[in-house]
Amino acid sequence: MPVAIEPTVNAFRELWPQARTTNLVEDALAPDLAAAGSITPEIVERIIALARYGERCGADAVLFTCSAFGTAIDAAKQSVRVPVLKPNEAMIEDALSAGSEVALLTTFEPSIPSLKKELEELASGRSIKLRLKARSIPAAIAALQQGLGAEHDRLIAAAAAEIGPCDALVLGQFSMARAATGIPAVAGRRVLTSPHSAVTRLKQIFDA
Repeated sequence: MPVAIEPTVNAFRELWPQARTTNLVEDALAPDLAAAGSITPEIVERIIALARYGERCGADAVLFTCSAFGTAIDAAKQSVRVPVLKPNEAMIEDALSAGSEVALLTTFEPSIPSLKKELEELASGRSIKLRLKARSIPAAIAALQQGLGAEHDRLIAAAAAEIGPCDALVLGQFSMARAATGIPAVAGRRVLTSPHSAVTRLKQIFDA
């Protein structure tokens, strides 16, 4: 989604300013997925095409920024030679490192099944008994798309307050990162955003 660009660029600027970034936008993918109800073979091909285009343009890595396309991005990983990162895989690892009780907030409801699957699979692989609660706030993304950033942030902060204590509060959309600083601190709860976790992981890959 176009609203994911700014928080991604900001995270690179903050955490890895030496990296050169280029943004590819295919803003029909999210509404097409919502209309289809699930990932179709055509959507998988479109995700693969984006990864291949990035590689042909000389990218050393590809970071996708919409969490609803997990299985399609897994296919894209197999289609190119450069590292491909799913939007939330680094953040999910950070969340399970914080503890077994995870709260997931999204603003694009179709993201929830993909995110839950990633969390449950990683938790199972690490023998972690995951306790997961999830909530979607579609009014927040609608507000952001209308230019109402403050309302977007307020709605997310309110949902975070209602969801209560946990080990990790996961903000499931890249576009939600802007709201993180407005979420009241809760003792023992880490607030995690996709852009910061993803950029940190990419930097680690190339610093290794």
